[in-house]
Amino acid sequence: MIPPVVDQAWVRAHPDVVLADVRWYLDGRSGERAFTEGHLPGAVFVDLDRWLAGPPSPQAGRHPLPDPAVFAQGMGAAGISDGDVVVAYDDAGGTVAARLVWMLRATGHDAAVLDGGLTAWDGPLTTTSPDRSPGSFTARPWPAERLADLDEVVTGAGVLVDARARARYRGEVEPVDPRAGHVPGAVNVPCGELMGADGRFLPPDELREVFADVGVVDAADVVAYCGSGVTACHVLVALEHTGLGTARLFPGSWSRYSSDPTLPAATGPQPR
Repeated sequence: MIPPVVDQAWVRAHPDVVLADVRWYLDGRSGERAFTEGHLPGAVFVDLDRWLAGPPSPQAGRHPLPDPAVFAQGMGAAGISDGDVVVAYDDAGGTVAARLVWMLRATGHDAAVLDGGLTAWDGPLTTTSPDRSPGSFTARPWPAERLADLDEVVTGAGVLVDARARARYRGEVEPVDPRAGHVPGAVNVPCGELMGADGRFLPPDELREVFADVGVVDAADVVAYCGSGVTACHVLVALEHTGLGTARLFPGSWSRYSSDPTLPAATGPQPR
């Protein structure tokens, strides 16, 4: 399997990869519109809400994993087949594109985040959409060993990593979910702090220090969550990128947890 993060030079040396534009915005702006206004040459657009998430609900969260058949349909519609190598990007340092990359890698497909994404690309953009034939993509179940459910999160199994911005973790603001705060016991590793000012991942040795500072030295015991299970995938990709291994995703994330008023919420800068 290819590395979870690749750069422009790697992409240019592998012209057969499928570039996937996964731009999405929490404020409601259209990622597809941004794609039509300019994207990397040859890239296809993958709609997060349509193909990378199932119907939202209090019981499942804002971006639950879709039915595998829906995911397969979306990949095929984008011209992606089982044997293709996919490199995904966005304009947010990979924090959205990582969702597609995690989903593909978790189901045994070759995929990577383009380091720095659109903002670091030094070539021209295009408004021309590629003429790709529909792909043949097989639906595969989401592997249970890569996921954590609400019961595991509540009982505190492993090291729980919250990927949201520090103000949301501390409970100072909550723009979209029912309650502010974090899961008691969770440590905070904001996905935005895994990147430099250029939107690229920090060097692996610096990333390991970031994780070590919150007690993470092996991904095997880690469960990552965020607001809705999207940017948590950026932490999962970063862990694998550093060589710490593969961790698990809590798909419902804070949007699921905070919907249950019987569950406690912690506030402030400390895990509890």
